[in-house]
Parts: sequence; structure tokens; C-alpha cells
Amino acid sequence: MEDIVTRFFNNFRETIDTVTATQTEGLRAGARKLCEATLGGKNIFAFGCSHAGLITLELYYRTGGMATINPVRAPGLNLDIDPATMTSQMERLPEYGRVIIDNLPIGKGDVIIIHSVSGRNTVTIDAAIRARELGAYVIALTNMATTTKQSSRHPSGKNLYQVADLVLDNCGCLGDSSLEILGVAEKVAPTSTAVGAAMLNAMMAQAVAWIAEAGAIPPVFVSANLDGGDEHNKAMLEKYKEHIFYMG
Repeated sequence: MEDIVTRFFNNFRETIDTVTATQTEGLRAGARKLCEATLGGKNIFAFGCSHAGLITLELYYRTGGMATINPVRAPGLNLDIDPATMTSQMERLPEYGRVIIDNLPIGKGDVIIIHSVSGRNTVTIDAAIRARELGAYVIALTNMATTTKQSSRHPSGKNLYQVADLVLDNCGCLGDSSLEILGVAEKVAPTSTAVGAAMLNAMMAQAVAWIAEAGAIPPVFVSANLDGGDEHNKAMLEKYKEHIFYMG
């Protein structure tokens, strides 16, 4: 029997190698914006629908992450609802993305990371357009192999990568699922979540390095399960409280 596990990891490494070769400068550009926003007293947000939103959860309130990355969680767009298929319907609603952005404390000089593999659905495109109208800098994480071959569902006819300030490509394959298996009609094993999380954590880490280089205290959490972790994190939440919006 074919060793699918090894084949997946070989493919995954190839994807990461492609990201490293082609996306490093873009990730550095994004890191510069995160650094500038932090040093300039601006806000940072992250948004995605359905599985794309998992990276939003990866970035916020976690060990080794920036305390100032705020998740954008809107009703009907997360995987905490039943039926799960409703998320696919909701992310196609016209104008909902604008409503979401208009209910954030977002404005000039702020940064928002928007993740969508296909980049074709109305909510994320509306969100990007509205955020830019308000003066925010939009970083789009998408899959160029997919988005350039799929028509937009937005009235403008544009996909996410066409309305963002910075575009990052997760370098996955068309449709995201990466492996063909003999006897199975559908491809399996998507790469976008794992690769995307690695990309954005790398971008965030570079931003932290530049914040420290500038002489500021980076807003970094440590594990609450380490001695002293609670005290450190409490201090971070207090220091950056004006830029943290997920504490209720």
C-alpha cells in the first residue's frame, strides 16, 4: 500500500519551500506594517470565514503571540454554528462585510489581515473594501492558484487579492486539497490552514523583532501554564489595553 503519510509531508515541505522562496518579502512587508501599527498606537485585526477563520483563532490570545491581534468574529461565519453549511451561505451575503467592519474600532493606520483561500466570496471582499475606505491597511492571505481561476461572487467582479494592499499567497494547489489517492474521486489533505498559520506566525515574529529593535516592549504573551505566566500576561493586557478588544 502506498505511504500516503510520507507523500503528504513531502508535498507539505515543497509547499513551505515555495512559500519561503516566493513570499518572504511579502511577509516582511506585512511585518513592517504590524510593527508600525504597534509603535504608532494603532490597532490590528484578523478576519476569515469558516475554516479560514481558524487562523484568526491561531493568532490571538495565545502563547508566543502578539496580544494586540484582535479576532473579528461575526455571527454566522464561524464553525460554532449548526448547520455548518450556513457559514457558506452567510459568507456570500452582500453588504455584510461592510456591516462587520463598521462595527469595529478600525480606522486610518490600522491593519487588518483577511484570510480567504478562494478570495471570491462577498463578505471578505466587502470587508477589505470597507476597511481600506476607512484608511486601514489590508493584508490578504489567499491562494493564487485558486482565486485566479474562480470568478468573483462580489458585484464588482473582483476577488480579494484585487482589493488588498498586500497579497500573500499560501502557494497551495487549486482547490486546496493536495493529494490524489487511487480509487478516490476527490482529492484530500488541505494545506491552507497549516501553511497559512506558519506564514502569519512568521510575519508576526518578524514584527516582534522589529518592535524590540525600536526599543519598545513587544506585546507578547507567554504560556499561562508556566510559573509567572499569569502575571506577565496580565501586565501585557494592561499595557496594551487600549488596543485589545477581545476582553469583553
